[in-house]
Amino acid sequence: MSTARPLTVVGWRERVSLPDLGLAGIPAKIDTGARTSSLHAEVLDDFSRDGQRFVRFAVDWGGERHFCEAVHVDIRGITSSMGERQRRFVIKTPLRIGKATFRAEISLADRSQMQFPMLIGRTALRRRFVVDSGHSWLQSEGFADKGPSRR
Repeated sequence: MSTARPLTVVGWRERVSLPDLGLAGIPAKIDTGARTSSLHAEVLDDFSRDGQRFVRFAVDWGGERHFCEAVHVDIRGITSSMGERQRRFVIKTPLRIGKATFRAEISLADRSQMQFPMLIGRTALRRRFVVDSGHSWLQSEGFADKGPSRR
């Protein structure tokens, strides 16, 4: 008999937060076709502090520029949605979706041509969430869904 806990249902888009980076209410697309989560960011600098590797980056959304620093865990080759292989910085930071907060790996990418500044991939969703692709904002307080999305 399984003792698995019930999974939280998310819509195809949600507002998420990265509390350690001071970012809240980020519109994110939930994408089970993508393995890695990504955040629209312009990498400004990578450097060492106290023996750890850091990356400094800027996040532009909501008409504001937010400057962030995070320990970077890797530089990986990641295939973009256009099929191009890109080398990206990957950070690991707490991610909040609804009431759930957990550490997630997030690649820093140029998402300026995308509709959402953040994409949540299946690795972050695994064993935590299931996706109801017919609804939006299910875990985003203050963003009521008006039924199945037409987009």
